[in-house]
Amino acid sequence: MLKGLGGLGDMAKLMKQAQEMQGKVAEAQARLDQIEVEGQAGAGMVTARATAKGQLRGLSIDPSLFDPEQREVVEDLIVAAVRDAQIRAGEAAQAEMAKVTEGMELPPGMKMPF
Repeated sequence: MLKGLGGLGDMAKLMKQAQEMQGKVAEAQARLDQIEVEGQAGAGMVTARATAKGQLRGLSIDPSLFDPEQREVVEDLIVAAVRDAQIRAGEAAQAEMAKVTEGMELPPGMKMPF
């Protein structure tokens, strides 16, 4: 047959794999909206819920914190709970995307775009 065209078969295979990967990444990103994580502060007195994409979904504050003299403490706990939820959201997102790239030979430290 035609010599020198053997690479085209490899290229077609690579393109197919790239399309499959793109679909898997899109599915994983859609799942990130459904995965919910919880961050806490003050031994659970303030709890923040967020998606794996980091979108804040809810906030729960223990009623015992509603002392006007404790306002600054409550504000600090809210910030800490939200920060904790964001960290957990990032970890959940990385874990979900790792499922997609499992078995792929990616360079060390390479992060998928999301």
